[in-house]
Amino acid sequence: MLEIEDGLPDAHNGWRGRLETRSGRDIRVRPAHEDDEARLDAFFRHVTPEDLRFRFLSPMRQVSEDQIHALSHVDHRRTENFLAFDAETHDLVATAMLAGDDRMETAEVAMVMHEDYKGRGIGWALLSHVARFAEARGFQTLKSIESREHRAAIQMEREMGFTAASDPDDGSIVVLTKTLG
Repeated sequence: MLEIEDGLPDAHNGWRGRLETRSGRDIRVRPAHEDDEARLDAFFRHVTPEDLRFRFLSPMRQVSEDQIHALSHVDHRRTENFLAFDAETHDLVATAMLAGDDRMETAEVAMVMHEDYKGRGIGWALLSHVARFAEARGFQTLKSIESREHRAAIQMEREMGFTAASDPDDGSIVVLTKTLG
């Protein structure tokens, strides 16, 4: 559960505060800001090529400047990009983008982890945070689009109450949805 540091939503209509993973690891989370471009660029150098492919659903060697710009310059209304930091090392360990539709009914989430911090419960805590945030913003459905090969993410999302379905147009994709509220 999120402990909001100052008790109030921050200036970007998001939540910033402390998350504790199931293993007891302390994570600080906040919305990305325009001055986070260099931080995100450095972070993506510690994401495996496979995880980049899973996150962007396309093979790539590195994240482009335009993509980094899009991750740090969000509208904070329909779109929010949360950054998670290890409270001890201050390393950026994960990012989770939430992008909602124009009607503010359905939002899609996409997450990626720093390669050295995988398997520590950070993804679970961050996805739970994003789901609570989406529900608080009034979204009714949270959706995740995963490569069928990304078994760990699919399993975690199913454990969190997401329902999986094959994409009728692309057999390599699984669409996971969760009803909020």
